[in-house]
Amino acid sequence: MPKTESPHVTTPAEMGYRMPAEWEPHAATWLSWPRREGISFPDAYDAVVPTLAKMIDALADSEPVRINVRDADEEAIVREQLKKNRARSEHVEFFHIPTNEPWCRDHGPIFLTRKDDPQIAIIDWDYNAWGWKYPPFDDDDEVPTRVAGRLGLPVYKPGMVLEGGSIDVNGNGTLLTTSSCLLNPNRNPDFTKKEIEKMLKDFLGVRNILWLGDGIEGDDTDGHIDDLTRFVSRATVVTVVEEDEEDPNFAPLQENLAKLREMDVEDGTPIEIHTLPMPGKIVRQGQRLPASYANFYIGNKVVLLPVYGDTCDAWAASVLQTAFPDRNIISIDCRELIWGLGAFHCLTQQQPAV
Repeated sequence: MPKTESPHVTTPAEMGYRMPAEWEPHAATWLSWPRREGISFPDAYDAVVPTLAKMIDALADSEPVRINVRDADEEAIVREQLKKNRARSEHVEFFHIPTNEPWCRDHGPIFLTRKDDPQIAIIDWDYNAWGWKYPPFDDDDEVPTRVAGRLGLPVYKPGMVLEGGSIDVNGNGTLLTTSSCLLNPNRNPDFTKKEIEKMLKDFLGVRNILWLGDGIEGDDTDGHIDDLTRFVSRATVVTVVEEDEEDPNFAPLQENLAKLREMDVEDGTPIEIHTLPMPGKIVRQGQRLPASYANFYIGNKVVLLPVYGDTCDAWAASVLQTAFPDRNIISIDCRELIWGLGAFHCLTQQQPAV
């Protein structure tokens, strides 16, 4: 009996969709508000709210902000917290979409666009809280589809675990990621590297995938790219380096730098590399925290830079100002926020304008 071929399923890439670069125009920035009873900020919820308020206020002149909250009662609480912390909120819209934790970059929708089409689409990757580390995560896993329903957008489900912080794209066909995260058996143990690459190409519209190695110490995501290396233009990246040879981050960051020096973007252009420093070690309750200047967020008119009361803060701001001369670099102290093991890029997800 002849073998029956599986029916071909048209992929977003075949339909002309792609994931835009973060510096392309936004219609909005999405956030998920943390819960006081959540696990991200143990005994520190009140301490981190002022940082969140500063982040939202810093986006007021840049773009609308859309915040996921559990219900009307939580919306009222957040509105009062923003007012108390003197954050502008006229640009804020609330969506009653429950979440477990605030890391919208990882559980939120990834938006796709296509040329000459006002219809954007959403990819809903599976989500398992960075390899089953922090259950429950059932609400977080549903966020992209719930957002799609609220916005009336088509949604595509690849059936593969992936967090938004594990990838970075240049919008022209090249994607950066790390083997320590995407190839970790706690994500997709039944997928080969080749199969993972095919999924990225089919659902994000990329064709050139670049693999770095390990992440920084204290990063519970197993090495997200947004703590390491970020595209700042089609063929230019900034990447963090550690100057102290005794620091555990020194060797893996040097190895990543060496890999980058051998890499090209989609048309064969060598990647131009600018280095960012690492802040000094931050330890809390015996735990090293993954403080990194690479966890910045690119808005329409601003770049939100996490800083840590460190002598390298101004250096990092200078590097990013050179990379984004037409944007205002806004440095916000993240020494409380980083206790949750993430910063501004981890909290945000951009919705592209069309």
